[in-house]
Amino acid sequence: MKVLAGTSNPKLCKDIAKNLKLKLVNTNIKRFADDEIYVEINENIRGNTIFVIQSTSNPANDNLMELLICIDALKRSSAKNITAVIPYFGYARQDRKVVPRTAISAKLVSDLITNAGANRILSVDLHAGQIQGFFNIPVDNLFATPIFARHIKKKINLNNLICVAPDVGGVERTRALSRRINSSIAIIDKRRPAPGKSEVMNIVGNVKNKNCVIVDDIIDSGGTIVNAVKALKDKGAKDVYVYITHAVLSGEAVAKIEKSQIKKLITTDTIDNSKKIKNSKKIEVLSIGSMISEAMKRISNSTSVSSLFK
Repeated sequence: MKVLAGTSNPKLCKDIAKNLKLKLVNTNIKRFADDEIYVEINENIRGNTIFVIQSTSNPANDNLMELLICIDALKRSSAKNITAVIPYFGYARQDRKVVPRTAISAKLVSDLITNAGANRILSVDLHAGQIQGFFNIPVDNLFATPIFARHIKKKINLNNLICVAPDVGGVERTRALSRRINSSIAIIDKRRPAPGKSEVMNIVGNVKNKNCVIVDDIIDSGGTIVNAVKALKDKGAKDVYVYITHAVLSGEAVAKIEKSQIKKLITTDTIDNSKKIKNSKKIEVLSIGSMISEAMKRISNSTSVSSLFK
């Protein structure tokens, strides 16, 4: 078993390698003057099981292309098995046709990764579970819920606490968290008048005088979450905490969060946001490296990954 690190999230790769007590594969990944990507593997990997770690976060196209080239380099170096570890799977929100004559980009990306030579996928909180079916190879989808539940039990008073789904699609994720911390749930019914914009319409459930925990998989521009927090506050909620697996944080998202009524936003390090949030007082990052490394170990040893979440 060997681990190759892409360049999208160096700290997470080092944490995973440290947990596994392994050295990262010696590679040379660089950009030419015209931004073409070059990958060279500087050690023998013939017959080895290789895990290549690369989030396809912003810049999504560059990071995706780097992943594909790494997989191709590994395949041509006679690696026995190649597992693409993609903590944040970019293009996941383009998983269906919402209007005529559009691409299903998540399926296209899945095909590219498979055709490049990957034998297995390991990801975290895929935006839509059906993306697993886009691949014709095994997919292990990890969940950040246990990490969030441990943090909530440690940092937040569980008395008078309610979990809140930011939309109907997030109910299953919210219910999974509420079961672990033994709380009730509420649902925010929202209408989206245009892409990237959301308007909170109604809250299903009683949040008055309660501490709220919103849980979701992605925060992008931040508008949806900020509006959701405002709606909860308007209904009499006390403190509102937000737990997000993937912090995309596009544009002025960090500034919106800092100005909002969010008590604390807790996310994971599937995306490297160290520069964006270094001055933030409201954003806290939890490491997901130990969970990913444990899953990698189990895949390598052909033992159960799903038992991680029981």
